[in-house]
Amino acid sequence: MRLYTRTGDKGKTSIIGGRVEKDDIRVEAYGTVDEVNCFVGQAVTQLDPSIFQDVLEDLEKIQHELFDCGGDLANVKKSRELKLTKDSIEYLEKKIDELIVEAPELERFILPGGAPAAASIHIARTVTRRAERLVVSLLKADPEVSETALHFLNRLSDYFFALARVINYRLNLKDVEYVRSGRVFREGKRKGEK
Repeated sequence: MRLYTRTGDKGKTSIIGGRVEKDDIRVEAYGTVDEVNCFVGQAVTQLDPSIFQDVLEDLEKIQHELFDCGGDLANVKKSRELKLTKDSIEYLEKKIDELIVEAPELERFILPGGAPAAASIHIARTVTRRAERLVVSLLKADPEVSETALHFLNRLSDYFFALARVINYRLNLKDVEYVRSGRVFREGKRKGEK
């Protein structure tokens, strides 16, 4: 197999059902989703399976879903067959609920960092937010783009925030609070509370 085709040398690229300029908002959107996937892959290499087997399984599932999300965003066919479903969003919500009760209660903003894997996940979180903004712009240009991708990215960034905190917690690293932060997080129910 030859990796290069030279078909993009004039600044255009193929998408599912057509060709567009390489700086098209659609390419920016799915390209940013690919960037998220790369930072997730980096985090995976930094996690010890003896401590994070559950997380590694979730991250592999998410990496597949990020490919699905990118494919859906790259699809301009009139009869678009979408791969990403609402089940992915519901799964993330369930995982977020589990993660937030594992890490200590949080009241203030925190500084991104801690363990290398947590730092990678924080980067994935912020790049996910950028992808989400780009999908909002894409939806304005093409209202037929699946809103499921937007909802998935919104939930995914929340998942990454909760996950980064759990990674640090399991490694006995405390989150560093932003010193000038007011109390910004509402109290939630902890595990075992009614």
